[in-house]
Amino acid sequence: MHTSFHTFKGTIRPLALAALSVAIAGALLAPGTASASAFQLKENSAKGLGRAYAGSATAGGDVSVVVNNPAAMTDLKGTYFQADMTAINFSTKFTGTAHDALGRPISGGNGGDGGTTLPVPALFFATQVSDRVHLGAGFSVPFGFQTEYDKNWVGRYNSIKSKFQSLDATISGSFDVTDTFSLGASIIAQKTTAELTNAINYNMVGLGLIQQAAAAGQISLPMAQALSAQVGAVVPPGSDGYARIYGDSWAYGWQLGAYWKLTQQDKLAFNYRAKISHTLHGTANFTVPDNVAALLSNPAVAPLLGGGMPFTHTDGTAGFTTPAVASLSYWHQAEKFGIGADVAWTKWDVFKKLQVTYANPAQPTSEQVFNWKNTWYASVGGDYYLNDKVTLRAGVAVDTTPTSSTYRDPRVPDESRTMTTVGIGYKASEHLEINASYAHIFVSKAQINGVQSATADVLTGSFNDYGNLLSVSAQYKF
Repeated sequence: MHTSFHTFKGTIRPLALAALSVAIAGALLAPGTASASAFQLKENSAKGLGRAYAGSATAGGDVSVVVNNPAAMTDLKGTYFQADMTAINFSTKFTGTAHDALGRPISGGNGGDGGTTLPVPALFFATQVSDRVHLGAGFSVPFGFQTEYDKNWVGRYNSIKSKFQSLDATISGSFDVTDTFSLGASIIAQKTTAELTNAINYNMVGLGLIQQAAAAGQISLPMAQALSAQVGAVVPPGSDGYARIYGDSWAYGWQLGAYWKLTQQDKLAFNYRAKISHTLHGTANFTVPDNVAALLSNPAVAPLLGGGMPFTHTDGTAGFTTPAVASLSYWHQAEKFGIGADVAWTKWDVFKKLQVTYANPAQPTSEQVFNWKNTWYASVGGDYYLNDKVTLRAGVAVDTTPTSSTYRDPRVPDESRTMTTVGIGYKASEHLEINASYAHIFVSKAQINGVQSATADVLTGSFNDYGNLLSVSAQYKF
C-alpha cells in the first residue's frame, strides 16, 4: 500500500508520547454514573436520595451529615451508627462513526452498552460528647465510575475499560456556638485509584514517527514517502495493540460547615468542601504485535525513536485535583410533612488540562486539554409522615454538565441531567430505622464533536445515557 506523506491531516502524535496522559485523563474524567455531574457521586444516604438530596443537611435524623455538613451533627442527640448501600446502574450507548488521521474509516461496532452496575457503600458514626460538642467519623465514595466498551468498537483507540474511584475517610466535629447556631469542621483522607485500557493504532504510530522525523529535518521528504509505504505494508490498518494503565494516590483535605435554626420550623445550612490535590503515580503496560516489534527494531526506524524504545513498561505521574464544592441546604418542618431544597456549586474549572511526566525518557511530558466549566445542582423534595412509623419521600433535581461537545470524549459522555426520586422509611423501633429509595436519571443526548485519540483518530457521534439508583440503609441509635 502506498501512502503519500502529504495526505496527513494535522500533526500525528505517536502514542508513545501521549498514551499515559490520555489514559489517566480518561480515568479521572469518565462518565458520571450517578446523580451528580461528571464522575461526582452524591450517593451516601438512602434517606437523602428519596428526596433528591433536598434538605441533605437540614432535614435531620441522617448521620450522613458527618461527611455532608459536620455542623448539622447538632441535631443528632445521642450515639448513632448508619450503613448505606446504593446500587448504581448506568447505561451509555454510542451512535456514530470514526476515521483515522488520513480519513480512512475505522472498522468496528458501536461498543455495546458501556455502562455497568456498581455498589457504592457508606458508613457513618456520630456521638454527642457534651451538650455542645459532637464528633463523627465516616467512610464514603464521593467520586467514582466504571465503564467498558467492546474491544473491537470504533472508539477503541479512545477507550475500552475505565475504572476510577475516590474513597474518603472523614473525621468531623461540631460545636454549638448558641442554641440556634453551630459550626463544624472535617479532616478528609482520600485514596484515589484509576485503571484504564484502550487499543493502540500502531499503523498511525508508525506513520506519525516518520512525519515527525521529516518535520524535524531528520529525513528527506522522498525518504519519508518511501518509509511511509513500507510502514503501510508491514503494519497495515488494524494492526492494533493494547495499553493498560494503573495509578493511585493518597491526599488530604478539609471542609467547614455552618448551621442555623432560623425558627422552630425552619433550618438553613452552608458547607464548603475544599479541593484535594493529588499526584497520581502509575504504571503503563503495552502489548506489541510481532509486526510492530519488527518495525520498531528496524535499523532504518530505530533512529527516529530518539535513542529510546517506546511501548515498554514505564512509570508516570500526573497531577489531578478533585474539585471544591459549596452547598446550601434548607428545610421547613410541619406536623405532617417536611419540605426542603438544596443548591450545590462544584468548581470543575480546576480541570483545564492534564500534564503527565514519564519515567521513560523516550516518552516526554505531554498534556491533554479538557477546559471543564463549573456546574450547578439544585433539588426540591420532601417527606410525608404517613404515621409514627412510616415516612414517604419524593424529590426532583437538575444538574448541569462540566463538559462541552468540543472536548467531550467516550470516557466522559456526560451531559446535563434531571433526576426524579421516591423513597420510604420505616421506624422499626426506638433504636432501629430502615430506609429505601429509588431514582431514575434522564440525561440529555451527549454529542461527540470529532474528538481525537492520541494517534489523531477522529470519533464523531452521540451517546444516549440514563441511570437508575436503588439505595437502602439501616440506622441504629444506641
